Amino acid sequence: MSRILKSAGLAALGVMFLASSASAELPGFSQLAKKAGPAVVNISTEREVSSPVMDMFNIPGMERFFDQFGFGRKDSPNAPKRKSTALGSGFIISGDGYIVTNNHVVEGADKITVSLDGGNTSGLQAKVIGTDPDTDLALLKVESKKELPQLAFGDSDAMEVGEWVVAIGNPFGLNNTVTAGILSAKGRDIHSGPYDNFLQTDASINPGNSGGPLLNLKGEVIGINTAISASGQGIGFAIPSSLASRIIEDLRTGKKVSRGWLGIAIQDVNEDMGKALGLENLKGAIIGNVMPGEPAQAAGLRAGDVLVRVNGKDVANASEATRAIAALRPGTEAKVVVVRNGREKTFTVKLGERGSRGSMGSPSGRGSQFELGVNVSPLTPENRSRYQIESGVNGLLIESVSQGSRAEMAGLRAGDVIVSANQKPMENLEDFAGVLHREGRERGAVMLLINRRGETFFTTITMDKK
Repeated sequence: MSRILKSAGLAALGVMFLASSASAELPGFSQLAKKAGPAVVNISTEREVSSPVMDMFNIPGMERFFDQFGFGRKDSPNAPKRKSTALGSGFIISGDGYIVTNNHVVEGADKITVSLDGGNTSGLQAKVIGTDPDTDLALLKVESKKELPQLAFGDSDAMEVGEWVVAIGNPFGLNNTVTAGILSAKGRDIHSGPYDNFLQTDASINPGNSGGPLLNLKGEVIGINTAISASGQGIGFAIPSSLASRIIEDLRTGKKVSRGWLGIAIQDVNEDMGKALGLENLKGAIIGNVMPGEPAQAAGLRAGDVLVRVNGKDVANASEATRAIAALRPGTEAKVVVVRNGREKTFTVKLGERGSRGSMGSPSGRGSQFELGVNVSPLTPENRSRYQIESGVNGLLIESVSQGSRAEMAGLRAGDVIVSANQKPMENLEDFAGVLHREGRERGAVMLLINRRGETFFTTITMDKK
């Protein structure tokens, strides 16, 4: 018995030693929180929104009835109005009052109020200096009589998976909440936009954290907290500082946020494609379509080429290729390497400029955004069921319409089906991209045939000419 007790005692001492060693290695976050906390702000917004009559009754089939009388639609002048409020976070990047947050926190707001010192001081009215909806970033400005505390951007590319990170924000209106965790992954594509390259963290991020900073242990901003996984815990996403810092600097200096453009439709290389093309690996992005008159065509790229490298950097898939080109300035020359007939070929392409909310036209089937302000995707059994689209209706589904866009002004809505564009049937995303960039930009307009809950109509949307 004594031998057992002695062994148990030694084991207990060993556990205590290990616990003590582990605790000694854990960082403390109190000093970081004291230093960074004052530069994190609470953002509240107000906007006037329509309350359609159909929303008030929520009776299946009533939407069409109210539409007939013109007062069920959100864009109807007879729709009742109500005031909507929302909360978010942000952080100060300069002593004279520039503040970074998410675009979705302030988009469409009639009034933006920023509270400093964890909400302990009266709010300051903020104005929007600029936004970039494609990356969900916004830059605000407040006027203050005193120098404001500020945070600096760090290098998100230098961060390693497993390193400690700290999030500070306003979750559920709880001012200056500090949470800690690790960097769980890098380069996450959550299908929220064409430039997805999120940092993933298990530091607690909740509604209201949007726009707040994700910090390294030096107190530098290495990410802007943006999204959470609705079906999981400990899964949050942040825009990396390597992407955000350049865009914020453009907005701050009054420059237009511009991105490089090749004029191609691309998709990931799957196993069957790799076999058919005789590829040794499945890395890269296959070109499905080269748009007439665009930079890629002028440089000699062809459909069927597999894009594997941009300016010496390998691209693993269509998302990486999109980001690599978009990160370059329009007018610059890019060295593009493709695999053609089993051999690598290098092309020098003078990049064009990608339109706002534009897309490389990825026909991957998961949806793409286009410069009209719509996010479209091919019809699938799942989204047919969701929007109650009959089996005989064919085309492209509009999944979302950007506020203030040309598509919204033309009356388009989520759930509409684009049957044809300029009288050409729309079977895939590259069909749509081709019409927009070939005919729409040459003629200055595109005519769409829309199917809405079984009824069809034409609408015309103006576009900027080349």
